Amino acid sequence: MSRQSPARPRLPARAGRSAWAGRSAQAGLPANVRDARSAEREHLELPRVWRLVLTAGWNLAESLGLPAAGYLVGAALGGHAVGMVVATGVMWITVLIRKVARRAVPGLLAISAVVLTLQTGLVVATGSTLVFLLQFPLANLALCVLFARTARTREPLVARLAAEVVGLRQPSSRPPGLQRFFQGATWLWAAIFAASAASLAAALAIAPASVVLGLVTVVTIGGLAVGVFLSIAWFIRVMRRCDLGIRFTQA
Repeated sequence: MSRQSPARPRLPARAGRSAWAGRSAQAGLPANVRDARSAEREHLELPRVWRLVLTAGWNLAESLGLPAAGYLVGAALGGHAVGMVVATGVMWITVLIRKVARRAVPGLLAISAVVLTLQTGLVVATGSTLVFLLQFPLANLALCVLFARTARTREPLVARLAAEVVGLRQPSSRPPGLQRFFQGATWLWAAIFAASAASLAAALAIAPASVVLGLVTVVTIGGLAVGVFLSIAWFIRVMRRCDLGIRFTQA
């Protein structure tokens, strides 16, 4: 007479469900509520990392890198004024290429072209070292006014730059908290440019030219670093408050 091996006890189906529900309860929400919220959660869209780096790098290169290279070449050949003219020419050639190729000029490029044109006009018209140094606080003041003018509008400048420079796409619902962030961040950058203009103007009044040129670099890099850090920290906080996620897309 053959012996039958004892059947292994099977856990009831409810045991698996109860364990899964227990883990969900530990997470703070029932499973069905958590799934529903996950499905309804809105997302901001960004390009994948390689595309993001490429897009941001190209925008910064054409708005800052190309004119800087043009200025260095021109200044080496004929002085500061020639360098400014060459940088402005490079900038407007880039604008023209953008306009012909894509029929649209990014905001960062347009802003850089206008500000650099005003700076070059001052330098060439006067030929003064003082005016050459004065262009830096005036440029920061112009940027302050430009950011402040758009801060209260439906399309603050920070939102436009985020869409153009890094390819950020907002949800179709446009959460009010996110809109308030972009408006507040635009005011933040206006304040940073105002502080930079004031500090450079003060340095220009009390320091020699060689010191002012060094301070221009320090103030510019420091202001950008502080602005980027505060904007990112504020952005993360707003995302958590609005329960927004990030989704990386192919385009």
